[in-house]
Amino acid sequence: MEVLTEAVVRSILKKDKVKEWLVNPDTIITPSAREYLNEQKIKLVYTKDEQGLLGISKKNNEKNEINDTEEKKFIPKYIVKDTGGFFEKKPEEMTQLYGNELVLKNHPSILFRGKVDSLQSKILEIQVMADKNKCEKLVCELQEVLQYVRNILKAEVIKEATEEICLFGLLEEDIREMSHNPKKHIGVAHILPDYKMGEILIGLNTIRSGAREVELSSIPLNRKDITKSLNRLSSAVYVMMCRYLSGYYN
Repeated sequence: MEVLTEAVVRSILKKDKVKEWLVNPDTIITPSAREYLNEQKIKLVYTKDEQGLLGISKKNNEKNEINDTEEKKFIPKYIVKDTGGFFEKKPEEMTQLYGNELVLKNHPSILFRGKVDSLQSKILEIQVMADKNKCEKLVCELQEVLQYVRNILKAEVIKEATEEICLFGLLEEDIREMSHNPKKHIGVAHILPDYKMGEILIGLNTIRSGAREVELSSIPLNRKDITKSLNRLSSAVYVMMCRYLSGYYN
């Protein structure tokens, strides 16, 4: 079975300008080849003529033997991950997942990356706010949180395992213990956020809830390490909220 690609079409049209393209009914025509023929206003004509398999006319039969060799060397620019199809030009409704693999923009991994992007934006926003209020220690700890989030994104993109959480000198068990018993370890009771607590604490709470949203969006990825890391992150930010309320960052 023959396959007609955009590369073959372009190669032939460099030498011959035609209004019709003869093709065997059994030939597979790639989407990018069909799109290019449409752009050039060239009509596809199906024929059972053996000399019309990938040619323009009978006189092009010899040229097709050369094109067959070129076809074997053809490497598609973009490959559709879920279908195996390929494109020379990336469609607007698709985006790159890994390397030259294309997926629709509502693919779980792309949705996850979008959520991570939004979380990073919120962290930076609260960093600016903390800097204006001269909370240098909070600015530094938010930078640790930002880098931790970026490392999670990196692990998803390059398909590597996430690292064990370690933020502001606290390991996983420390974060868990402090988030479960803030009164014992920080001196404040569990927080029910209120607008009177101020913009920075409410901003930290937005980061915490954002981390939870990213955690939920990670579930379809089947990456338990990423989901766990995000769960621990939301607990770490809750510890930051309790510390802020206790005056730790003053």
